[in-house]
Amino acid sequence: MKKRLSILTSLILFSCTSFADVSFSGFASINAGKVLSGSGVEGWIDEPTFLADYPLVSVYTEDLSFKPESLFGLQVRGDLSQGLTFTAQIVARGADDFDAKVEWAYLSYEINDQWTIQAGKKRLPLFYYSDFFDVGYAYPWMRAPSDLYTWQIFNYNGVNALYSDSWGDWSVSSNIYTGSEDDSENKLLTEFFFRAPTREIWKDIVGGVFTAGYDWFEVRATHMRYKNERYISDERQFWDGKDTRDGKFYGLSLNADMGNWFVLTELNRLDLGGSNFDSRMLTAGYRIKDFTPYIAYSEFETKDEEGEAHDTTSIGLRWDFHPSAAFKIQWDKVNDEQVPSAEVAGDSKAITVGVDLVF
Repeated sequence: MKKRLSILTSLILFSCTSFADVSFSGFASINAGKVLSGSGVEGWIDEPTFLADYPLVSVYTEDLSFKPESLFGLQVRGDLSQGLTFTAQIVARGADDFDAKVEWAYLSYEINDQWTIQAGKKRLPLFYYSDFFDVGYAYPWMRAPSDLYTWQIFNYNGVNALYSDSWGDWSVSSNIYTGSEDDSENKLLTEFFFRAPTREIWKDIVGGVFTAGYDWFEVRATHMRYKNERYISDERQFWDGKDTRDGKFYGLSLNADMGNWFVLTELNRLDLGGSNFDSRMLTAGYRIKDFTPYIAYSEFETKDEEGEAHDTTSIGLRWDFHPSAAFKIQWDKVNDEQVPSAEVAGDSKAITVGVDLVF
């Protein structure tokens, strides 16, 4: 993998430097944390565990560790002139033993001042923070709330059309996309839920995002449809006798930034094969010069089970001690209230600290 990555990176750089104006940017997070107390799940996870990031399986235990959420990223952008650009993003994560992977690789063509067409491998824009999910410096928390950002697939291969303009005093943007993703060994399902090699397929993806902002207020609405296929240990999974199931995702974000005060919200629903999964988040914070204390609450609820699946209360502080770096500390309390057969990781209390960088 590393040899293939080195060859690909060299080809990208050679091509770009020969024919394009190349720019580089990067980001990193150096984080450490541990579980302060927890219950685990009897017969499933015996030790107290805090699952900080679901898709990447970033897991903290009672032993202090830097690996679960530390990462390094490099983005390469080549401007080929006349509206054509190429973007690639390479990320090395502690949760993957810092094995660097190409996560984005796409072409962009600017048709005019309002419309841009893109094609290639990109982040699936399900959530408000999807596009900069890995860039911890871009948001106040240690991580985007895991109760919302839980789904197995977070990238896709396809095409999309971007639109941006001003409608009177409102700034508006939209993104219409289609594609698919075939993850031959999905990390979350393989390592955490099924503990067997699991192939996760999302195909016939069609979705759209609309965002509008006015002064201190912003609203974002999104919808996506797809078909899901799954193989566990090479055995095809069936749902009610069918080898595929339909998924419909709906999302709404309402955010307010009033100078020192800010409020962030996000509401999502996934209708998957007739079952509904709801998630929601509320964050409030106050900027005091370079310091930003905040409190957040998020929860994930399965409608066909009794009670809430799990919820997280977070209290944290961000300190912008440098123009390109922020120190963060966050305390999280997780309540895992599903029926015992469906518990995720049990109750826990955890502390994490870290520094987010951009360069």
